[in-house]
Amino acid sequence: MNRLDALRGTTPQKPHDARAIAALAANPGCARRALLDGAGIDKDATARHLGFPAPFGQSPFAITRGNAFEALVKADGCAELLRMLRELLELPVAEVGYHDVENVGAHLRHAHTRALFDRAARDGHDSGTLYDHPLLGLEIAGHTAFLEPDVVAFQLGGRFHIVEIKSFSVIDGQADPSAVAAAARQAAVYVLALRRLLGELGHDPRRVAHDVVLVCPENFANRPVATLVDVRRQLAVLERQLSRMTGLDRLVEGLPEDLTFDLVPGEDGLPTRSAAELSDALRRTTARYAPDCLSTCDLCFFCRDEARQEGACDLLGRQVRDELGGVASVGEALGLADGTRDPAEGQEEIARLLRNAERLRRECLA
Repeated sequence: MNRLDALRGTTPQKPHDARAIAALAANPGCARRALLDGAGIDKDATARHLGFPAPFGQSPFAITRGNAFEALVKADGCAELLRMLRELLELPVAEVGYHDVENVGAHLRHAHTRALFDRAARDGHDSGTLYDHPLLGLEIAGHTAFLEPDVVAFQLGGRFHIVEIKSFSVIDGQADPSAVAAAARQAAVYVLALRRLLGELGHDPRRVAHDVVLVCPENFANRPVATLVDVRRQLAVLERQLSRMTGLDRLVEGLPEDLTFDLVPGEDGLPTRSAAELSDALRRTTARYAPDCLSTCDLCFFCRDEARQEGACDLLGRQVRDELGGVASVGEALGLADGTRDPAEGQEEIARLLRNAERLRRECLA
């Protein structure tokens, strides 16, 4: 990790949160993002210094609405949530136990969370238990990120579910696909963190369900509705990206020894390094820009400008990239399909599927 520390330089390390970790799964083939996140570099500060700030963040109105909706779902010991869980999971219990882990104090939350889940996994009883605001840990490139989710972990008969509460509406049974996809990626982070926690405690990680409970307002009212969302694909991408970040040695091997993304902050904390020098340093790493990066990565505008200058016009969309395991462009996909391009590490299975698809296409045309 010394090389990663050198890439960050004197700039303070930025800890990961659930949204940042979820964004890793949104673009698994981007070496630039893997390096920056692995080194704990503040991408927002970097983008602003380069002159390409990204307009991220929710409006105060959206935050207030989200907090009010979450309070409604969790009121009276999560009574409304229990009603939905009875219907969705066909619960055989009339009531459940409720633990608000947040009330024990921040310094004790992680240890208390571990103790509660360890006891629940060992007991294996059929009575349900809700855990509000558990504090989970997840190792990211050698550093532990502590996740403070506004989710509830539900346990029944030794089986755990993650409940994700979002304030975007479900209209006539349909929700914004991009919002659902983002929620699924974030929920997958919690599923993975809880699975690894159970594994560390000596329990079967598969006791954490891959089906998460997504709770949203229904239609134009504030009445909540719950549905199950399968996050197995998001989990696979996330685990692959985290494994890739753990093995960042392969990515840094080809970088110049003197390369650094240090902002060189002064006494006032503001960057003193020239923007042109920092831009040149970033351009020595490989990025995989896609239009969807505009909603997930702080460096999106910088990478978009770079892609335009390089004439990149055959980039695939995010959904197709997810399906193809990080294959970024039409040319790359076609090269893997017709065998003129050798698959990169981790692309062997995708290349095999693309070759089969190309073979079937030729047979149909014949």
